[in-house]
Amino acid sequence: MAQFDIVIATCDKYVTPENITPYIQNVLTEDQLVLSAFEKKGLKAVRKSWSDPDFDWNSTDKVLIRTTWDYFERFEEWQQWLDLVSEKSTLINPVDLVRWNMDKHYLGDLQKRGINIPETHYIEKGTATSLKELHTLTGWEETILKPCVSGASRHTYKLNAGNIEAHEAIFQGLIQNEAFMLQPFQKNIFKGEISLMVMGGEFTHAVLKVAKPGDFRVQDDFGGSVHNYQPTQAEMDFAEKAVSVCSPSPSLARVDIIRDNNDELAIIELEMIEPELWFRLNPKAAEVLANCI
Repeated sequence: MAQFDIVIATCDKYVTPENITPYIQNVLTEDQLVLSAFEKKGLKAVRKSWSDPDFDWNSTDKVLIRTTWDYFERFEEWQQWLDLVSEKSTLINPVDLVRWNMDKHYLGDLQKRGINIPETHYIEKGTATSLKELHTLTGWEETILKPCVSGASRHTYKLNAGNIEAHEAIFQGLIQNEAFMLQPFQKNIFKGEISLMVMGGEFTHAVLKVAKPGDFRVQDDFGGSVHNYQPTQAEMDFAEKAVSVCSPSPSLARVDIIRDNNDELAIIELEMIEPELWFRLNPKAAEVLANCI
């Protein structure tokens, strides 16, 4: 019999932080809400760093991936960990879904399944091209360039005729090592990005993320702010539909949407690995998650 029913996976810096900033306090609060929800169901739960070399992953029935936010900086190690843990216990979300969701080519798959996304052009690793050629090919004047495997806006650039040459050398170095995607800049991003949380296939709550004046990145790392948000029925239905076309079915997901340049609802990201879920704004959603697991 396993020692634990479920492990909540975080990363090293959030296990026992010495300097608890407001940001880190939010992380701890979120994880505690989830931990308490499991304990309320009579489950034995504990938080552990995904990269803890001393923890035996055989000792738990399930592993819930939560705040493992350094994985894209340690990608090969992370891949090995997924292999290890998926053989010893049950990952949440399922390992096949996690692997699919790590690479933003998944957006193209969603589009094939009938989910609207912004126009997207993929540039595969090692492709011999230039940013100028890509802008000519697509006909897009203002674009966003980002890696297909990334997080926290790593190597994300807003490009236009005025700065494209300055980014050319950067791009040529990066494309030799990883695939990228190019999208036309979505002008409605200045109105904010809506994040809808979906647990067990059903919408629970939403937030509106707004970039600071003069920026396009909504992450709080770049000065973005988060606000409670009541979505429309159409937005809730769109989020639930996007989750429903994923296989295997996720226990938890965050659906980030905007209205695209055609004023249609479109997915910017569908986060099913370790999304921030803002349980602190709706603690009951943690109980919904515990119930569906």
